Amino acid sequence: MRDEAVEALRLLTERGETLAVAESLTGGLVAAELVAVPGASKAFRGSVTAYATELKHDVLGVDADLLAAHGAVHPDVALQMAAGVRAALGAGWGIATTGVAGPEPQDGQPVGTVYVAVVGPGAGPAAGPRDGAPAKPGNFAGSRKVLELRLNGGRTEIRRESVRSVLRLLAEELVGAHSGERSGNARAQDTEQNGGF
Repeated sequence: MRDEAVEALRLLTERGETLAVAESLTGGLVAAELVAVPGASKAFRGSVTAYATELKHDVLGVDADLLAAHGAVHPDVALQMAAGVRAALGAGWGIATTGVAGPEPQDGQPVGTVYVAVVGPGAGPAAGPRDGAPAKPGNFAGSRKVLELRLNGGRTEIRRESVRSVLRLLAEELVGAHSGERSGNARAQDTEQNGGF
């Protein structure tokens, strides 16, 4: 996981940009990976671990109706968490993790279902939960992307792979945003990945 954190922080620092993290199932592991890298404070502003569902609404501004209808394990929840922490902590980029690490299913989702999201400067300062409108899958504006992961393994493996995946996604979006080579279709797609544990 360290390599992904180093690369993401390198890209952020080179561009003079900042990052905030919202975590659920990873419980602070993303933030811990980032702060383990010397010089992380140049880009990393902070994190919110909103493990309880109500905190996703109360602290991060995730739409209450969305949570009531779908629970916390949903792609729009991940996007709104990323947008909410970005706004709350005043960062250029926000990333988020939500999902089911086990041992039991949650919100009708099987163990290993994880959503990781990134929201960046192209999404606008008020994107996501603060504007009262839930994100619409397949119609993301600016730097907004969510990945659906179907991970295998135990609780520890699922959480670790979630950390790696969200940091890889951030690095990919940073490179794409900088190069301007991303197409609208590439931004709009949800991608399913399978963990090989």
